[in-house]
Amino acid sequence: MASYYPPVGFHFKVEFSGISNKENDHQFQSVSGLSVDLETEEIAEGGENRFKHKIPVRTKYPNLVLKRGMLLDSGVITWCRKALEDFEIEPVSLTVSLLNEKHEPLQTWSISNAYPVKWSVGDFNAEENKIVIETLELSYNFFKILD
Repeated sequence: MASYYPPVGFHFKVEFSGISNKENDHQFQSVSGLSVDLETEEIAEGGENRFKHKIPVRTKYPNLVLKRGMLLDSGVITWCRKALEDFEIEPVSLTVSLLNEKHEPLQTWSISNAYPVKWSVGDFNAEENKIVIETLELSYNFFKILD
């Protein structure tokens, strides 16, 4: 893997495992939520009034938000609708890969046990000429960066 600095953020793909991926199911307009926070707990020490100790507790991951032009025939949206409409929740793993100009991964995030918590379709407006955007919000346990 070549070292590129800085990579561009517009060439990426999202792949779901365990879902029948249709032709364009890996193409998204944007991905957000690839971040992690370390939660801490404050502990006051007896006799020490100048500060409190901050002890690391656990990591916290925000929801992953995927946006794209609305697809009419999508395995991902079928999986999403089953979870949200029928309450048939099937967590899956997925990867988000940042690609180089040869479509090879520069870096890949492996996301564990993701399931949909929200699906929305953009507004319809007869006065605007724009693509209908669907937004998929996923909850997940954690991600790992693959080498």
